[in-house]
Amino acid sequence: MPRSVIVVGAGLAGLTAAVELADRGVCVTVLEARDRVGGRTLGIEVAPGRWIDAGAAYLGDLHTELHALLAACDLKTAPTTMAGASRFALTEDRSDGAATRDGRFPPLSAVALGDLFEQLEELTAAVRPDAPWLSPDAERLDALTVADWAEQQLTHPDAKLFFPLFLGEMMAADPARISVLHMAFYLRSGGGLRYLNAFEGGAQQDRVAGGSHRLCERLTRRLLDRGGALHTDEPVLSVEQTEREAVVRTPEGSYRADAVVVAVPPLLADAIEYRPPLPTPRAASRTERGCAVKLNLVFPEPVWRAHGLSGWSVNATGPLLSTVDDTPPEGSPGVLTGFVTGAEAHRFAALPPEEQRAAAVAQAARLFPMLPEPIAFHVTDWLNEAWSKGCYAALFGPGDWSALGPTLTEPHGRVHFAGTETSTEFFGLLEGAIRSARRVTADLLGE
Repeated sequence: MPRSVIVVGAGLAGLTAAVELADRGVCVTVLEARDRVGGRTLGIEVAPGRWIDAGAAYLGDLHTELHALLAACDLKTAPTTMAGASRFALTEDRSDGAATRDGRFPPLSAVALGDLFEQLEELTAAVRPDAPWLSPDAERLDALTVADWAEQQLTHPDAKLFFPLFLGEMMAADPARISVLHMAFYLRSGGGLRYLNAFEGGAQQDRVAGGSHRLCERLTRRLLDRGGALHTDEPVLSVEQTEREAVVRTPEGSYRADAVVVAVPPLLADAIEYRPPLPTPRAASRTERGCAVKLNLVFPEPVWRAHGLSGWSVNATGPLLSTVDDTPPEGSPGVLTGFVTGAEAHRFAALPPEEQRAAAVAQAARLFPMLPEPIAFHVTDWLNEAWSKGCYAALFGPGDWSALGPTLTEPHGRVHFAGTETSTEFFGLLEGAIRSARRVTADLLGE
């Protein structure tokens, strides 16, 4: 067991590993490039003491490690509010009114969407969740983009329209930039197509009361109480290994330890200089950033509820490809959260702030004509966040699983790798981050 460990990254994976090591008497130092903890969790205070999630937010019953950690940190969950009808704007004509329907099934051909989901479930069922690169037909599926697969397999206009919207909601992905193997693995890893897509009884059933960022704040407090150290505003530049120790360098200085846990996304992990060099990179030329921009429109009250609406919408044109009611459990202020994903995220992120606001507010008003002018508007551009390199998670492009998968969790001497992208269980989710940290701490502690 190492006497000292440096953890790179103060997100959920890094802090979970740090606390578990400190609990066992290991001297732990956490180095974080940002001026805050939390990684891809981020809270925004929309009223005194009332917070919403600008980053990772949802959890379900299958997320057992996350539930256990929340309980250990004395944090509660709150159900995701979905009462009321949904809105769907699924034509390219922006002047067309949105359709209102009970539930979340869009006003499209049920047969066409049923066929689409059957094809996706067949792909998903064939993937090995523990080693997707060893799945039957893995080489072909890893070489094929999702866009090319859709062009070959989807014939009905409704399936062609809905599929990229669904993929954006599930993975924040542009179909042209990810492999079919990655899509199928992601859906399988997360609990299956229907579980990932569901609110009640699914992966989006609950939120952390007060915001998921609170979990990393509580973990930080536990780490410091156990004598651990945290240094923010210190991006790691290099990790050098000798026979006796590892030396981690930042712009502020050097840190020495018996072992290092790198708990940052693959594109960031790959930007660190390793001596000796990594035998296999953490990312490849076609590894992409998760394409997500999250918008929060704040109103005095959730006025859509009085009109029998849930706040949920799905839309063929952007920027708001989907919206959801993120009002705090106390009932006010009203928060409508919009998701800008896939190729639309790149376009939207390039706009000046005033154009971003104008486009989002105008579209929200078309979807929900009863809305007043928002009292606040927040944009969280994960696509261009320097110390995340995208969200929800890194996107594996053609060839990535074949090249990177076999060494995804292998240590490099004294260096171990954590983070949700290293977890074959719940890849890309908060649950995956925790499970990756527990895998690494078990390795380090010899358990």
